[in-house]
Amino acid sequence: MKELSFGIIGWGYWGPKIGRNLDSLPHAKVSVIADQDALRLAPLSRQSEIYITQRVEDVFRSNVDGVVIATPVRTHYQLAKAALLHGKHVLVEKPLTASIAEAEELVALAREQQRILMVGHTFEYSPAVNELRKLVQNGDLGKIYCIEAERVNLGLFRSDINVIWDLAPHDISILLYLLGQKPAQIKVQAHAHLQTHIHDIAHLDLLYADGMTAHIHVSWLNPCKIRRITVIGDKRMAVYDDTNPAEMIKIYNKGADANADPSVSYRYGAITIPHIEWIEPLRLECEDFAHAIRVGVQPRAHGGIGLAVVEVLASAQEALEEQARQRAETYV
Repeated sequence: MKELSFGIIGWGYWGPKIGRNLDSLPHAKVSVIADQDALRLAPLSRQSEIYITQRVEDVFRSNVDGVVIATPVRTHYQLAKAALLHGKHVLVEKPLTASIAEAEELVALAREQQRILMVGHTFEYSPAVNELRKLVQNGDLGKIYCIEAERVNLGLFRSDINVIWDLAPHDISILLYLLGQKPAQIKVQAHAHLQTHIHDIAHLDLLYADGMTAHIHVSWLNPCKIRRITVIGDKRMAVYDDTNPAEMIKIYNKGADANADPSVSYRYGAITIPHIEWIEPLRLECEDFAHAIRVGVQPRAHGGIGLAVVEVLASAQEALEEQARQRAETYV
């Protein structure tokens, strides 16, 4: 098996997590780590087998096979572009870029350079999300009416992006993975309570071409940590709860049926909790990155998926900005 070496740019929250998982893979190692903050790198100084630097250029000029970019969103495009132009395979934390044009350019560049471009949509690798996908794709839930996604907690507040760009990429990527299609229309409501112009609570309403709907609620300002997705089908309903390791998926054999007259009849049945063989999603993501490099195949969360997520995010942002313009015109 080919020995792979990796460089990581950004040693903040995600960098160490990804580094730990890459180092745990067989025939793989992290050999270069870069961060502009010397204090973050200080604890690594005792690890003589890793080259530590504050210059990102050192990563690009090294002999690493793949580069992980775990830096603020505004830097993703330039860093990923430089890595690809230096012939490196690239894994970028979500979202891929801050604009559609940037994402399109990176996808085209990766194709031109014949290099892997992957995005850190970690939840696509969750065994529980994959179980939920089977239920949807196999028709076990019947026709899907709607999907409710909730991702809320108290913090972590960001000053560079709003809560939509921070948290919604997770649920947008999950919806794309479950359904295999992008929404045809997006409506947004968002509010900035603590920082001017940085929305900390948002609701996204997604309408699909087949009439199905989805709702995403994201918030940095909630007393409870909730990561839950509810799928409503005409046969069964399913709930994915990422905060409940023992019962991540529950399948409800219940629902409602319209009768010939105006009344509605209800069905109540058993609750099924399937056994899920748990593996850390981030490890599976790193395995997919390494496998894609070795074999030359597209990873599950490839750059095209990252572009699709950015397109949805950009549509939501555009809707938000249009609302702001209309309000401003109202008060003129």
